[in-house]
Amino acid sequence: MNNQPFRFELLHTSTKSRARVGKIHTPHGIIDTPGFVAVGTNGSIKGLDNPTVEELGVQLMFCNTYHLMLQPGSKTIKEAGGIHTFINRHQPIITDSGGFQVFSLMYGGVHQELKSQGLKKTENSVLKINEEGVLFRSYRDGSPVLLTAETSIQAQKDIGADIIVSFDELPPSHTDPDKLRRSLDRTHRWEKRSLDTHLQNPNNQALYAVVHGGIDQNLRKKSAEYLGSLPFDGYAVGGSLGKTREEMIEVVKFVWPLLPTDKPNHLLGIADLPSIEACIPAGVDTFDSAYPTKAARHGLLLTKRGRVRATAGGNASYHRPIEDDCTCSTCQRFTLSYLCHLFKAHELTAYSLATVHNLHFMVQLMADYRTKILENEI
Repeated sequence: MNNQPFRFELLHTSTKSRARVGKIHTPHGIIDTPGFVAVGTNGSIKGLDNPTVEELGVQLMFCNTYHLMLQPGSKTIKEAGGIHTFINRHQPIITDSGGFQVFSLMYGGVHQELKSQGLKKTENSVLKINEEGVLFRSYRDGSPVLLTAETSIQAQKDIGADIIVSFDELPPSHTDPDKLRRSLDRTHRWEKRSLDTHLQNPNNQALYAVVHGGIDQNLRKKSAEYLGSLPFDGYAVGGSLGKTREEMIEVVKFVWPLLPTDKPNHLLGIADLPSIEACIPAGVDTFDSAYPTKAARHGLLLTKRGRVRATAGGNASYHRPIEDDCTCSTCQRFTLSYLCHLFKAHELTAYSLATVHNLHFMVQLMADYRTKILENEI
């Protein structure tokens, strides 16, 4: 019997594509892959308590190191017994490095790029980026916060997630080639420092590297090969994935064959339905995104027949569940006409009920994908 606290078990690779089914073993349970990872930035899925999220079958939850460092503080979480005890979650948790904030605070988020919405600079959020790390101005009180490879890993050690991520920089898609190369080289140095810090105290945690390089295939290959030569426990693909979904898919199709096949992989920040459908055949193991929960709060319900807007015409008198064969507690107990009423009345209950449905939909969707891969249909 293998007693390693973290390991990847590959169960099946499709004969039709690179799609695969596996299990990621962690100290807090198993993650079936391919799987959806719900985003709970501050240790909470908006509108739901963590026991409810577990009951929905969400096996892995994504929390944000930068935000948790600022409030309530990584030391506070450590004193509380770690993130699992603090937020009352018994299943696996992953934290990012905080490096995403270098990108999002300066230029806007990944989804803005994929939607080609342009880039907006946030004044005075990032004070300095150099070899040491990144100096932020806290959005809480304006105080300067220095985030380095070492402080990021130490914060993630204090927080105590099962999977942690090495410190990286995320330049936007419009970065010129020379700056992109310099950024990649610096990110590699930061990631090596992250690994060195992690290995001093593994703490039953797994450390993922992050493959960068924008849409430049030469740089992506360089990144995958360099990081793949180091003893990371898994590999995420991040950074700018292009301005369109098509560019993102091309990056995924190019990078995934370069990643070690005996370790788990993760696509950072992407989990809309068309992207999942396109990327699973490439061999992606896990996807994270706030899209399903954010959509729920905007009254967008995920169904097999496509997105349904709760307040759309006709729903006020649709006295049936959102989806007849859905087994989520929302569909088992309430009608779409009731949800339509709640959203129109701006009742907070609407957000919770819609979130339950959308998360249930994602969990079932990934289970269906696993079955299809096992049957070599994908």
